[in-house]
Amino acid sequence: MQRVLVKISYQGSQFLGFQIQNQGRTVQGYFEKILKRMHKHDVRIHPSSRTDRGVHAFEQYFHFDTELSIEPTQWQYAMNRALPEDIYVHEVTMISNDFHCRYDCVGKTYRYKIYQSVHKDPFQAHLKTHIPDRLNIDDMNQAAEHFIGTHNFTTFCSQKTEVESKERTIYESYVVATNEGLDFVISGSGFLYNMVRVIMAFLIEVGKGKRQAHEVTSLLKAQDRNLVPHTAPAEGLYLERIYLAEDELITKFGPDIRIHKKKSLQNSLKHIDNNG
Repeated sequence: MQRVLVKISYQGSQFLGFQIQNQGRTVQGYFEKILKRMHKHDVRIHPSSRTDRGVHAFEQYFHFDTELSIEPTQWQYAMNRALPEDIYVHEVTMISNDFHCRYDCVGKTYRYKIYQSVHKDPFQAHLKTHIPDRLNIDDMNQAAEHFIGTHNFTTFCSQKTEVESKERTIYESYVVATNEGLDFVISGSGFLYNMVRVIMAFLIEVGKGKRQAHEVTSLLKAQDRNLVPHTAPAEGLYLERIYLAEDELITKFGPDIRIHKKKSLQNSLKHIDNNG
């Protein structure tokens, strides 16, 4: 059996999420349907991240095992030919069988896009979140910086989150102005359910002057989701990058960062191209 790594992107507005559902469009559903047709039996794919309904991905990875002798470029061609226009395969790579897309993922970057205008723009619908109010980016950045480091994020995730530890390490967290509004960028070892969207909702409140940047420290210590009750819409959220090797994180964020080792890679990857 050969393990295959696939790098993809997708526009998530018309999907119920990445994970396969009993009914409705899902990213996983499309790929497993294609692989079943090619293999004549069920083939399960294993993603690095399972995005929610309406969330987009600039970069996402999954792997699967196959007994078929097919070249990477042929896999890419066959998949893209069968996929809808809102999913695209950028690269296919043969990897060693001890690599796992989920457990070997050592970091992720998310970007949240906001456009600001008096009226809604139908051409921005489902791609960015509309905020008509003026937002103070300096105040939002002061608040965003407080999330950097290792913290318990109980206050800033869904109450439906079912994991033993809600401690995560954030490597960068900042807000940047764009021509149409602003982007919020956050990178970390991993993220809890709805964590980025809850943080974004809080930052919007800070930008409006309804919350204060200094509150972040006490909110993190409180570990109480009720203190930050809002969640930003899914439409503005993009999974921007997946880090599958520790040296990628070190190159990006420096040698002193705290890396959460889910599993050692140790040359599992034969090739990864992050420029696609």
